[in-house]
Amino acid sequence: MARVLKVSGPLDFAAVREEAGVPDEFPAAVLAEADQVAADPPLPEHDATDLPLVTIDPPGARDLDQAVHLTRTAGGYRVSYAIADVGAFVALGGALDAEARRRGQTVYCPDGRTPLHPPQLSEGAASLLPGQLRPAALWTIDLDADAEVTAVDLRRARVRSRAQLDYASVGQQVPPELELLPEIGRLLEARARERGAIELGTPSQEVEPGPDGGWTVVFRGQSDVEGWNAQISLLTGRCAARLMLDGGVGVLRTLPPADPGAVEALRRLAPGLGVDWPAGAGPGEVIAGLDPAQPRHATFLDAAASLLRGAAYTAFAGPTPAQPGHGGVGAPYAHVTAPLRRLVDRFGTEVCLALAAGQRPGADLLAALPELPGLMAASDRRTHEVDRAVIDLVEATLLADRTGEVFDAVVLDAEDRRSTVVLTDLAVQARCDGRLTPGERVRVRLTTADPATRTVRFAAAGG
Repeated sequence: MARVLKVSGPLDFAAVREEAGVPDEFPAAVLAEADQVAADPPLPEHDATDLPLVTIDPPGARDLDQAVHLTRTAGGYRVSYAIADVGAFVALGGALDAEARRRGQTVYCPDGRTPLHPPQLSEGAASLLPGQLRPAALWTIDLDADAEVTAVDLRRARVRSRAQLDYASVGQQVPPELELLPEIGRLLEARARERGAIELGTPSQEVEPGPDGGWTVVFRGQSDVEGWNAQISLLTGRCAARLMLDGGVGVLRTLPPADPGAVEALRRLAPGLGVDWPAGAGPGEVIAGLDPAQPRHATFLDAAASLLRGAAYTAFAGPTPAQPGHGGVGAPYAHVTAPLRRLVDRFGTEVCLALAAGQRPGADLLAALPELPGLMAASDRRTHEVDRAVIDLVEATLLADRTGEVFDAVVLDAEDRRSTVVLTDLAVQARCDGRLTPGERVRVRLTTADPATRTVRFAAAGG
């Protein structure tokens, strides 16, 4: 979406991170351990350097978790997905492990990132950078002609990525290495709809560096290439969950099925927003046919987020959890594809490697699993707090001298006398006082824009 908000000059994002308790510098013992393992990277015996793997990431990324190769087979397709083998570098119980547990995940801010692991690993020896020999957890997933899984293999392997690609360039012209990505991606999307998966695809607010040294806030939707690439990751996460459930041990990313009451409330909202909900269709089918660029569809998608509440990490060693599924994916699912940036993925990968080899995970690994849900919940809260505070700061700074002005907006949600609105011409989303109706186009007056408290508030202006 094209609405852009621009702010010139420096902003104190470091204060945002400090307020949220984001760890800053790495302790000396952690850096020393990272230097030691980075100097002599462990390489598995299995050689898969003949695979023409490529990575797809935002431009300039250095923490490259995944490399992919897609090929056609007699019965369908083969997905080769190499994941950075962080477990080969980070020993359980060591200084690196303890620091990663303290951090939980990489935190991204407009002025840089606070990594989960020291840069000599996350952007160096463990990253799947092009042309470099690297250890990886190599998933080989065979699909039939409809993109249903027929076989899965997982093992440690040495790999070498051929190229580092970005979403924009692949979107303009799909390179030969990825010529099957649109075909497989669309098939996986179709299977997801059949499972009842709920994939919102709503534009997100993002803060980016501006050309003049300032900052911009934009609403950014997911491109087709990003969506297809995400399907490869989701496929791998579903295969990981299946391994864990069959083996009776693991850590799942879980989300309860949509509450029937929330589904019915969304169904009642649809006609007023011009959304067609055919008889017998599930919410995932309805959502898949919407265009987030249309304000009323975006409003409906924002309301549909109520269907995806209660996400958690569920660790188990024994009986299958009472609720093992993920309502958004429409199947059991586990995080294993971003170990450079998310703590739980390293542990999930280690569990899967053991199970795929016909072994029980080691005692140290089993002992660590129960801690992961709490560690990840804490780091998720911290990251969400930083993300929201960064956007609030930029919004409040831009609008600080415009109090009293009237703007066009669309109502996203409404509760009694307080609503959430998104401005039509700027990438601003904020609370608004007044009785409003979701999906309604309204005029709102800016009543508060305070950078010190990072607060923006509107009131219904009428007219």
